[in-house]
Amino acid sequence: MASLSVVRRQIGRFSRIMPLARRAADQAVGDMAPYRATRLIDRWNALSLATQFLLAGGLFSLSAMIVVGISVTSQIEAAVTRNSASATALYVDSVIAPLLPDMRRSEVLDESVAHALDETLGQGALGTRLESFKLWRRDGTILYSTNKNLVGKRFPLSDNLRAAFAGDIVAELDRHYDNQAERDSGLRLLEIFNPMLQPWSGEVVAVLQFDEIATDFEKDLRQALVRTWFDVAAVTAIFFLGLSAIVFRGSRTIRSQSHSLKRRIAELSDLVAQNRMLRLRVQRASQRATALNERYLRRIGADLHDGPAQLVALAALGIDSPVLADSATPAAARARELQAVKANLDDAMREIRNVSKGLMLPHVENAELTEILELAVRAHEERTGVKVMLSMTGGHAPLSPAAKICIFRFIQEALNNGFRHAGGAGQSVAKHFDGERVSIDVSDTGPGFDPKIIHPERLGLIGLRERVESIGGQFAVTSSQNGTVVKMVLNIVEIGQA
Repeated sequence: MASLSVVRRQIGRFSRIMPLARRAADQAVGDMAPYRATRLIDRWNALSLATQFLLAGGLFSLSAMIVVGISVTSQIEAAVTRNSASATALYVDSVIAPLLPDMRRSEVLDESVAHALDETLGQGALGTRLESFKLWRRDGTILYSTNKNLVGKRFPLSDNLRAAFAGDIVAELDRHYDNQAERDSGLRLLEIFNPMLQPWSGEVVAVLQFDEIATDFEKDLRQALVRTWFDVAAVTAIFFLGLSAIVFRGSRTIRSQSHSLKRRIAELSDLVAQNRMLRLRVQRASQRATALNERYLRRIGADLHDGPAQLVALAALGIDSPVLADSATPAAARARELQAVKANLDDAMREIRNVSKGLMLPHVENAELTEILELAVRAHEERTGVKVMLSMTGGHAPLSPAAKICIFRFIQEALNNGFRHAGGAGQSVAKHFDGERVSIDVSDTGPGFDPKIIHPERLGLIGLRERVESIGGQFAVTSSQNGTVVKMVLNIVEIGQA
């Protein structure tokens, strides 16, 4: 009993859970339906316009072809059948009707009329095609038939017979047979119901039913239908192919324009990104230039303080010395002291001139590149007394004034750094021009340094890099224990010409 109660509780729980599970399953299916529809729409939208037209237009054209084909073939079949019935009616009116008596008064046909009908219906082309012939009276009685067993029998009127007694000529392809022989033959018959009219009153007094073997008729009809279907398919195909050609051409144009537009958008995006990077670089360069200018000013001040200012101070001390102040000092001692003061003042003046030469820029705007290099090298040699080797390869490079100033300052500062840190050992300047790029190498054979570690006090290298990169050039430093090479490269096509 305990196990039975447990089973009952389990069944009760299961019966409560099942509706919940069914509702959850129905809800899941309902939730999946919009997702599937969305996926189908996304897949359809992912197709090209030409593919969408090919699928949708092909389905529509096929449907239209089927509808038009069925409509046209049904009209052709009805027209051919109606024409055949009209031809049979003409035959009945001209050949069969004169053999028949007054059907309003005759209940049955006498033997002479039946014999005449047998001979008429059994001869010629009609005899070979005629499967059966019946003469119906309005009450459904068969007055005459090629099947003698049906003569005198009464049958309910069919719809075709009612239509014929109403005055219409009815023709229909059918497989309804009146006897086993017709059923065994398996032939399809063309049933024609032709009303017999009273000559003077126009009243329908009887109906002639022709059951014609429709083999030839079906063959001709099938050929007409095949030709019709072929013509409809050909016209539909030509129409669809013509539209497809236009749509595919338009789709290619749209696709080409879309690719061009995407490419232009990508190029504009790259230009925007490059402009953003250039703007940031300009901001950073402006900040660094401000800092470098301040450092240059401090260095110039230090050079003036440590050089000319000290020498002038020594000269001032010499003037205030007791040797010159005491009139009893021998003339020789006074002359030596004045000579020392004059030497200090001359040295101060020389230092001031050297600083001024470093700050002043010669007229390089109208000079050729070779002249600029020679000016920079000669000025360094005169100021330091160090011999610099100069080599130039390649032709002349047409440069803008900004590029010429940059090259002069680059050579000046690089030689100055080499003289200050390497003692001017083995200094040389090399220029090469390949038609598009101008490269300048300033080298020495000093002890070198680690290019990765550039201290803030090395204003020369930092300033050179900023100066070269500010006009779109490339700057590089290589150094080892065998010496240092400072290199700049300018692309005259990119930076522009004067």
